[in-house]
Amino acid sequence: MQVADQGSAGDLAGEGLRIAIVRARFNDAITTRLAQACLAELERLDVDPADIRHVTVPGALEIPLALKALAESGDHDALIALGCVIRGETYHFELVANESGAGVTRVALDHGLPVANAILTVETEAQAWARADDKGRDAARVAVEMANLLDDLS
Repeated sequence: MQVADQGSAGDLAGEGLRIAIVRARFNDAITTRLAQACLAELERLDVDPADIRHVTVPGALEIPLALKALAESGDHDALIALGCVIRGETYHFELVANESGAGVTRVALDHGLPVANAILTVETEAQAWARADDKGRDAARVAVEMANLLDDLS
């Protein structure tokens, strides 16, 4: 059996792709920065701004439900989850981090639709700021690459 090697990077051509972003408003300044980096990278990858839908939800726990509704619409080639969960003094951090991550994965698997998970789970606000730009850009690249890969595989 031969395996096709795409090299070190997959197909990052965004032209014609329809992408939806779900951004949590909790830790709004950080998630806004994630979204700005993500949108700039989608534009750099030639995703038409008219083909990007951007919705917001209260927090990370609400992201999977919005992703599910977008996936069920059949209007998108990939989805992106943007959020920020910063550890506090209680178990709530683990609950939010684990459940939001599991929900994002479940949407992708249940709907056969790529979902780039850029919900930051960090110890401090400084760590979140240090990661926001890179993770926003990474989410855009993952969404585009996986949309193209799944199209090639179907």
